Amino acid sequence: MKKLGFVIAALTMGAGVAFAQTTGPGAQSAVTAKVENWTTERWNAAKADWAKDKIKWADCQARSTDRKLAGRESWSFLYTCMTTSS
Repeated sequence: MKKLGFVIAALTMGAGVAFAQTTGPGAQSAVTAKVENWTTERWNAAKADWAKDKIKWADCQARSTDRKLAGRESWSFLYTCMTTSS
């Protein structure tokens, strides 16, 4: 059952990223704002996937800490950081 939840979260994230990339910068803000309303389970699934890219994940976490973001406040920042190619 947990695998199904992870797959659904991954597909949803992928769709969200694709939507944000095709609808412009304003839409990116709307999509990342939704991230703050994710369940903890969904957030943990995303983190587990992103943590596979250790260097980028560590950099994004450090930048979030530098901005003094914590908890759900940091979710949209980390989402944006991990889903953009910079």
